[in-house]
Order: sequence, then structure tokens, then C-alpha cells
Amino acid sequence: MGGDSGTCRRVSADRLLFVYNAHEGLGHALLDAVHKMVAPASYPCSLCALTYGSVAMKRAWKAFLASLPQSKAFYHREDFARAYPAIGDLALPAILIDRGGGPELLVAAAELDPLPDLPALIALLDARLGRA
Repeated sequence: MGGDSGTCRRVSADRLLFVYNAHEGLGHALLDAVHKMVAPASYPCSLCALTYGSVAMKRAWKAFLASLPQSKAFYHREDFARAYPAIGDLALPAILIDRGGGPELLVAAAELDPLPDLPALIALLDARLGRA
């Protein structure tokens, strides 16, 4: 059911996969936070840089994700490789969509890397998902 308005939000069977170009684990997360603060231009994960502050997900990104009908999954490079071993040399970061037939690339690293800010990422995803 929806919120207070009594409306129902459409739920999709599609699943969005957000794959960060970062290692899993608390130690790596702490190193990444320091790297983003000290040398943000050289940080290797543009998806992380666009969607997270120093340690937490940006509110605007969290709200945008909540507005999407698709389910979502978030992966670091190692856990994505374990979950999807058939997808070999995918340049990271990346955003994929699984419509039931396996993951398909939705936004490539080459598209994410030059994005200037979170509103640009949101606009790109809206367009790719047919919401623009």
C-alpha cells in the first residue's frame, strides 16, 4: 500500500544492481572515506563519490531510490563477482538492470565517470528508466 494518500505505488519485478568500484569490508570503507576527503579527484569510484558523502548515503539519492518501483541491490566489486561470475570484465562502477533474464548494463563506467553531480546521475537514470 502507499502512504497517507491512499494510493498504491506500482512495484516492478525489475531489479537495479548498483556495483561500486570499491572493496568490501569496514577497513576499506574507512580508507575510502579518507581518500574521498583528502584526494577526491583521484577516488576510483565515481558512483560512490556521486551518491555518498564521507560516510553516509546522500539524502537526495536515498529519496530518489525510494521513488523507484524496482527492487535494488548494492554490490562491492568482490561480492558482485561472487554473485555474477559469468559477467567477467565489467568496467566498474556500473548500474545494471535485471528484467528476469539476467543483468543488462544500464549505465556504464564511461558514462558515470564524467557526471558532474548527483542531479546529473538522477536525470540520466530517469531517462534510462523511461521516467524523464
